[in-house]
Amino acid sequence: MKSKQSTIASAWTRFGPELLPFADAASDQLPLGRLLRLSLFQVSVGMAVVLLTGTLNRVMIVELGVSAWLIALMISLPLVFAPLRALIGFRSDVYRSVLGWRRVPFIWFGTLMQFGGLAIMPFALLVLSGDGQGPVWIGVTGAALAFLLTGAGMHTAQTAGLALAGDLAPAQTRPRVIALLYVMLLLGMVFSALIFSLALANFDQVRLIRVIQGAALATMILNCLALWKQEPRRRPAANETKRQRPSFRAAWQQLVQQPGMRRFLVVVGLGSIGFSMQDILLEPYGAEVLGLDVSATTFLTALLAGGALCAFALAARRLSRGGDAHRLAALGLIIGIVAFTGVLLAAPLDSGLLFRIGTALIGFGGGMFAVSTLTAAMNMAGQSDHGLSLGAWGAVQATAIGGGVALGGGLRDLVSSLSSQGYLGATLSGPAVAYGFVYQLEIIILFVTLAIAGPLAKPWRRESKQASPNQSFGLDQMPG
Repeated sequence: MKSKQSTIASAWTRFGPELLPFADAASDQLPLGRLLRLSLFQVSVGMAVVLLTGTLNRVMIVELGVSAWLIALMISLPLVFAPLRALIGFRSDVYRSVLGWRRVPFIWFGTLMQFGGLAIMPFALLVLSGDGQGPVWIGVTGAALAFLLTGAGMHTAQTAGLALAGDLAPAQTRPRVIALLYVMLLLGMVFSALIFSLALANFDQVRLIRVIQGAALATMILNCLALWKQEPRRRPAANETKRQRPSFRAAWQQLVQQPGMRRFLVVVGLGSIGFSMQDILLEPYGAEVLGLDVSATTFLTALLAGGALCAFALAARRLSRGGDAHRLAALGLIIGIVAFTGVLLAAPLDSGLLFRIGTALIGFGGGMFAVSTLTAAMNMAGQSDHGLSLGAWGAVQATAIGGGVALGGGLRDLVSSLSSQGYLGATLSGPAVAYGFVYQLEIIILFVTLAIAGPLAKPWRRESKQASPNQSFGLDQMPG
């Protein structure tokens, strides 16, 4: 009987890791439980992103009656803080607190800023909508402060959190850790969107206050759990406290002088613009041009997320086997070109299926590009300056995404206005013209990005097959 039990136990021990999709992201230095707990800061970031750009966007315009231009201005305020991510990352590299931490203070204060912004946001929005007791300008000021605090907290906590993950993870599992962190970001967005939609099904202002403040409390709880006993305390030596630390300017110059770094940052910026210009156009395109109903256009978000998840799994697998991150980023650009071509051709072919396939490929290409460039940024960093390298990547990416979204929406409106007034001729008329112009421009940008990224990629070589034959199934082998 005991022999049977031991056989079953040993079989279950071998069977378990094969079904755990995140098992291979763990290591002796960063066990699975600790890694999953650390990734909770990405869940809070995803929740804040959905709240700012999705839920509040609709609620403030429709239910609260706030002007759309003012909402767009509020949502863009967090991007003001995005260029400072490089400085935040650098400060977390060289900072030594009295308790011996580098990353933890930045994650903590980022959490406090995110919590504070979410805590005052509902009351500021009520005053802004005219339902409060104070003048409207107080609501405008309070809402601007709330959005700015929330955005600053997100950028600070995420930059320092990614740098901490880079510090804790060994080099051989780092691509899988990065993929896991991106998966948790997507899961945080998906689950928080579902929770917010259910909680606000019967909308009233009191319920809105409860939802936003519940998100603030959840942010504090998740980030505190993520921080608990993660970064080891290293008390600085006496001579270390007196040693002059390098300036941000000197560290930045040293970073950009690395071979290929300037070209890499240009690639990140252009590629992010190329993939993000469609962010607010896909659903209107499907509804206005292809005649899809609300349910069908809502499903596009799931297609984008599903494509991105498949890309994360494939990228983690290739990178863990010795694949070049720059080559995978270039592959993401190529897939993006194919995807936008499919979306563009869906209108003349009147094919909803082609449009859905193109949407899924946009998510796949964008996810491949994002996770590969993030891995490349981490690989280009030294042993202790992950913060500066990841901060530079995050600053360029976030700023480019914000600019790309604004550029895509502005160009669509401009071309649509010119087309409706007949300035483009009889041939270029109809709602598909404006969307098609943006998609063609995205294809051109991705082609240019691909040409610039070429010199970064290493010559092709066959990936290493030195993995153990008994290697367990994990995140890097997760099926799409």
